[in-house]
Amino acid sequence: MTEPGDAHTTETGTYTAEMQVEVERLGRLITKTVDLTRPPDAASRKLDTDNCNTVWNIDLPEVASVRRLTISADDSIDAVACDAVVYEPIQGGGEGLIFYVHGGGWAYMDLKTHERLMRVLCNEARMTLIGVHYRLAPENPFPAGLKDVVSAFRKVLSSRAELGLPEGPVIIAGDSAGGNLAMATMLHEIDAGRALPAGALLFYGVYGADFETPSYKAYADGHGLTGPIMRQLWDWYVPEAAARRNPLVAPIMASDAQLRALPPLFLVVAEIDPLASDTLNLKKRLDAFGRTDTLLVEPGVIHSFILMTAVLNAARRATNEAAKAAIRFIARAKNI
Repeated sequence: MTEPGDAHTTETGTYTAEMQVEVERLGRLITKTVDLTRPPDAASRKLDTDNCNTVWNIDLPEVASVRRLTISADDSIDAVACDAVVYEPIQGGGEGLIFYVHGGGWAYMDLKTHERLMRVLCNEARMTLIGVHYRLAPENPFPAGLKDVVSAFRKVLSSRAELGLPEGPVIIAGDSAGGNLAMATMLHEIDAGRALPAGALLFYGVYGADFETPSYKAYADGHGLTGPIMRQLWDWYVPEAAARRNPLVAPIMASDAQLRALPPLFLVVAEIDPLASDTLNLKKRLDAFGRTDTLLVEPGVIHSFILMTAVLNAARRATNEAAKAAIRFIARAKNI
């Protein structure tokens, strides 16, 4: 989706011109980085949040309203209460709802780090968006965070009036580790025989723990997210390697029946990303069933690019396409 010649070549990939400018800007602005050689603490998580707010949450777009709430615990599945934020779009706001799960390697980030993205997606889709937080690793490894997301999703489906949310179909969405948790939530609810979302918007999700994929080999170093970083994050989230074959941990391991039962998906890939093959491999499995899920590969951009809507046309395009997909999913669900 880049213009011919609008690129900068690196050792293992080709940045678009605007991505190169952004990489250089990040290098100037982020002078302190999170130390991933040791487990996160309050100070390192604050540093991560401050970095994101400084470089990405700039020029926040106006929304009609912002409301913070707590989604109650669900003792039946050992889920704790979750912080949440609700954005109402500046225009529209009819039936339908986006349920957003933030990324951050299961160990970092929160509702603040994803504020601009959630505001933009809310306005682009012209529908209410609720973002949810969950327990983080390594203090709370799998399945703690997943249980919190499943519980919050069920509460949103069952208690709209109590939460002050609109009726209508729900779209689940997430980026990176949030994409993993969104996919795992759907698989969990398929196994439980419970209601599913009308569709899913999944941005460069983590779907497997295979570090030998083509994208891991091509982009192991030098582009923000690296192979060593992902190995550490996996070690914190699921310390036992054998457990990483569980589809609720690695959705690429889902059965054919589980994948067939998924609602329609809108899948986004960042080309210069160790995780790119995760989505491409998932799409191959889905295609084998004759499904018509949408795949958007954004060339010349790195992991986390979707958070850069303030500075990247690529991020704005991808978010706009995701919003269009959400609108299609809602319309389809209402017509069934």
